[in-house]
Amino acid sequence: MIRNVVVGRLRPGVALAAVEPALQAIVALRPEGLIDARVGVDRRLRAESWDFAITSDFVSEQAYRSYDEDPEHNRVRQELFGPLCEEIARVQFEA
Repeated sequence: MIRNVVVGRLRPGVALAAVEPALQAIVALRPEGLIDARVGVDRRLRAESWDFAITSDFVSEQAYRSYDEDPEHNRVRQELFGPLCEEIARVQFEA
């Protein structure tokens, strides 16, 4: 199984609530090979945290790569997250 973890920082002045539609759009995607997807905004329990996180589990590397190249996924990234985010970090690992 491949776990994809994404964390993001919003641009200065962007409210946490503004990213909710983008997070829900990610959860609504149901690509082949997706096992589970979870999203959330930071609870501000520690200083200097990132603003939101996404975790997605895929049955294989091939399933992840297909999702990463999916046109709708890329539209969500560009149109919904792009205008809000200052920085995004990603990591994929075998779980």
